[in-house]
Amino acid sequence: MNSDSDLQIAGDILAVQHLLQPAAEHPSTVAGFAGLAREIAADRSQWEHLVQYDATSRWYHRLRTGPGYEVWLLSWVPGQGSGLHGHGGSSGVLTVLTGELTERSGNGGATGNGERRLTAGSQRVFAPGYVHEVTNDSLEGAVSLHVYHPGLTEMPMHQAAARCTEEPAPLAQA
Repeated sequence: MNSDSDLQIAGDILAVQHLLQPAAEHPSTVAGFAGLAREIAADRSQWEHLVQYDATSRWYHRLRTGPGYEVWLLSWVPGQGSGLHGHGGSSGVLTVLTGELTERSGNGGATGNGERRLTAGSQRVFAPGYVHEVTNDSLEGAVSLHVYHPGLTEMPMHQAAARCTEEPAPLAQA
């Protein structure tokens, strides 16, 4: 018995190939898409040389496509934001590659519990119909990776809800 492991293989291991699932060529689950984003993030040679920063508009580049999905690379200079938007019928995985981004969701993008600071390595997974705003509120540039399934066909913009600054009126007593 091997003291490093309690695992022992008896017989011909090649005879159990039918028990092993083949590696998927393309992801098909949320976990698979998040894993794809982490894999791309870890290999800077796939994306770093493509990044450009544009002070007049957000820069983006479609990095990869597969059956039913797209992978986009975006850069953000300080102060740039997406505006409050949705992704139509697409689900997504947002991964921050470098820098820091702020995501605001819920209540028309208002701050509070709908605000999240996303640093390099952070991931956000969202379902169809999810509405959010992403902004670079830092003093440094940022780069993010976005995986959409199915591929992005629309990105409807939304108006931010008016923020109420007054205390709500008390309920009338019966």
